Amino acid sequence: MDLDLAGKTALVTASSGGIGLEIARSLAAEGARVTINGRSASAVDRAIAKVRETRPDADLIPLVADNGTAEGCAATIAAIPAADILVNNLGIYEAVGFFDETDEAWQRLFEVNVMSGVRLARHYLKGMIERGAGRVVFISSESGISPAPEMAHYSATKTIQLGISRSLAELTKGTRVTVNSVLPGPTRTESVEQFISSVYPGLDLAEAERRFMAENRPSSLIARLIDPKEIGDVVAFVCSERASAINGSNIRAEGGLIRSAF
Repeated sequence: MDLDLAGKTALVTASSGGIGLEIARSLAAEGARVTINGRSASAVDRAIAKVRETRPDADLIPLVADNGTAEGCAATIAAIPAADILVNNLGIYEAVGFFDETDEAWQRLFEVNVMSGVRLARHYLKGMIERGAGRVVFISSESGISPAPEMAHYSATKTIQLGISRSLAELTKGTRVTVNSVLPGPTRTESVEQFISSVYPGLDLAEAERRFMAENRPSSLIARLIDPKEIGDVVAFVCSERASAINGSNIRAEGGLIRSAF
């Protein structure tokens, strides 16, 4: 299927690794010009090299900026004044009991997970609406619908993203701009693998993953971690012309973990 992304300019925040890198790779594979963003030049360079291992002709723009800060978002906007696609992928998480979550921890996750997307959408969405076309995607989480008790602050920020995404979609009425959220479930990124290994020390990674899914995410219908590429492909579709009728939606790509028909 041709996604009609050739010639589109895409900004994917936190795309030097994990889900963000695979989103960037999927968009580049469809012909989009993709900004690879990270907090260090070395991380961005490594990510570009990884994409070009399979897509040597990929049109990639390096961007070193910490979009978890107001200054970083301003630097991003100065470097990339306009974009056809904005994927707000930047997010951090930590597993800690509610009674140990400090004010500083709540504020840090809110600043990174929520305000990064708010600041960038405030700029890029306005231009998209003026041009009458564009895509904004917030990368939320299954925790936005099914909150995790060991990550109350993280879950709250992911729920907030869903509300922001729907609110912004209302601004696009009558245009060819869409704003949606994609909700991944537990995904096989390096940080998640490290976390699972810390929960089950002494087990090989495959067995640790099996135990983690069975004991901590038992409602998952796929009963495994999601491959980051699977999320990348979902996001690329949502960003495409083929998905022009999808707006203001929460697209669940969590392996059936959430037990709800709605």
